Amino acid sequence: MSKLRIAVQKSGRLNEDSMKILKDIGISIDNGKDQLKASSRNFPVEVFYLRNGDIPQYLKDGVVDAAIIGENVLIEKGEGIEVTENLGFSKCRVCIAVPKSVNYSSIKDLEGKRIATSYPNTVQSFLDKQGVNANLHIINGSVEIAPNIGLADAICDIVSSGSTLFKNNLKEVETILTSEAVLAVSPVLSEDKLAILKTIQFRIQSVLKGRNSRYILLNAPNDKLQEIINVLPGMKSPTVLPLAEEGWSSVHSVISKNEFWNVIDDLKAKGAQGILVCPIEKMVL
Repeated sequence: MSKLRIAVQKSGRLNEDSMKILKDIGISIDNGKDQLKASSRNFPVEVFYLRNGDIPQYLKDGVVDAAIIGENVLIEKGEGIEVTENLGFSKCRVCIAVPKSVNYSSIKDLEGKRIATSYPNTVQSFLDKQGVNANLHIINGSVEIAPNIGLADAICDIVSSGSTLFKNNLKEVETILTSEAVLAVSPVLSEDKLAILKTIQFRIQSVLKGRNSRYILLNAPNDKLQEIINVLPGMKSPTVLPLAEEGWSSVHSVISKNEFWNVIDDLKAKGAQGILVCPIEKMVL
């Protein structure tokens, strides 16, 4: 049986998040130290551990069938590669930064300036849309040092917390794009491997829905029951069970993690008591 070849980043946070989601969808990987390729013992998958910047070309050439990769890398190097799922982790921004001492008022301040970056295509496209001409210096690696050594007037790089910019006396002035990990697919994926990919995608969707939801149980006075049910978005309809104490019911439902506190405040205001909230490992609809 054919095996689906999935590329993940060789090391770093994206590697850790990628391996976690594969584990969460039931794929066990036997990977030893410094291995570049490892097979699953319970699913037709091989994992390739590659440099992030090399993955788009491997996808284009069909060397790997799919990849968990930063969207920012695909925008820079992966033209024509399809994204089948946004994964919601490893979020970052691609930003332009300048020294803190520089008075920056608008993108026009970059006219004629030198910008150091590992994302020349992304930066050039952004500057073209803004009608700004600047000189790009392509650097593979840490670009934050470039202004301090006189190599550039500004930089463009990925930013997560902003701590690296702060340490190098830089400040963000423009956000070019926001990015997260995505599941990307080779344009030459075969039909038999597409079936394997669809199974993986279904499992990933179930895990992501679980991560973004919370299971809620509460006690409701029967005279307020309908009001409380109306507050709960739920999947279809909440489960309502009578309690041993007359006049009360137990209500079970699912709420969005992002709506959690607003819903809880509303439930309490309408008379709900004993509210219990639990994480959901997976949610299959």
